[in-house]
Amino acid sequence: MECNKIKIRNFRNIEEAEIEFDGGVNILVGDNAQGKTNLLEAISFTALGKSFRTSHEEELIRFGAEFAEVSLDFTDSVRRQNITVRMMPGHRRRIEQNKVKVGRLSDIVGAFRTVLFCPEHLSLIKEGPGERRNYLDIALSQLYPVYLKSLQRYNQILKNRNKLIRNAEDDRRTFNETVEFWSSQLAAEAAVIARYRVQYLDRASEHIKACFAEMTGDREVPKAVYAGSSHGEPESYLDVNATEKIYFDLLMKNHDREIGAGTTLWGIHKDDIEITVNDRSARAFASQGQQRSLALAMKLAEGEVCAAITGERPVFLFDDVFSELDSTRRAYLSGKIKDRQVIITTCEPSGIAGGKLIQVQNGRYF
Repeated sequence: MECNKIKIRNFRNIEEAEIEFDGGVNILVGDNAQGKTNLLEAISFTALGKSFRTSHEEELIRFGAEFAEVSLDFTDSVRRQNITVRMMPGHRRRIEQNKVKVGRLSDIVGAFRTVLFCPEHLSLIKEGPGERRNYLDIALSQLYPVYLKSLQRYNQILKNRNKLIRNAEDDRRTFNETVEFWSSQLAAEAAVIARYRVQYLDRASEHIKACFAEMTGDREVPKAVYAGSSHGEPESYLDVNATEKIYFDLLMKNHDREIGAGTTLWGIHKDDIEITVNDRSARAFASQGQQRSLALAMKLAEGEVCAAITGERPVFLFDDVFSELDSTRRAYLSGKIKDRQVIITTCEPSGIAGGKLIQVQNGRYF
């Protein structure tokens, strides 16, 4: 998969731009706050249907502008395609894929696939479970449309069930009459999502081990396994029917605890990835260097799994990560990206071998 060209109007600080990319390494060079990350955000937006920096769409529209538009040309293993998104304050987005109108951005997720790596991801190991669940959700949503739809349904059901719980003390009758329905719906989606996550980590784990070994000289052995909140070893989540029953039983037997807490206490929104080095918790015992190596290995593994499943590599987006890595990890990353398309932002291109240089200044690219 290759990102060929992007046209942008009124996105962040970019009034108007048209940028073409090489099939290998592309390096966006400029001072801070000039528009380097804004360009990566626009590319990622067409892949994921959302910004990796904000949940408020109006922030994407350039101040004072009436609309913002991003049009991306890309090539997959079959043909050249286009995704165009137009945003206007107070209106629904207009989305087109190959000039055909699409109802929702989520409907095009997976058409153009990327792996984003930014400085925040270097804290993937030491941050809370939500960051690691997000890592799984982004990777899986680009690979399996059914996963994304199940996740969307799960989040909506969870929202409704949590509202029911919060109102339970004032309206116990409604709670008693409907909690079984919402619990059943939630358990069914949770079981599907958990299986996908377990299967994905099983594939990614070998790549994580290999990358980590290459960086550290094969001295330590990392593991990344699914840590479900409801029961047993990761393999037990592969039985969807059994998992659904376990989730349902938990959701139906602990109403008083959930009402006291004011929220749903069981489900895939509570799960995590258990990451260890030599069987010790990486979050608690790994050095900062080891944690960064693990985070880098996880992002590279995301690309390898994507390539294995789809038959083509995703486009890698690296936002100022080279400046955050030491010389050993910079050299390793430079070696790994030679055979794939990468778009990198940096204030200083030294240390990044080869590639097309694109200068960035105040939302202009040349």
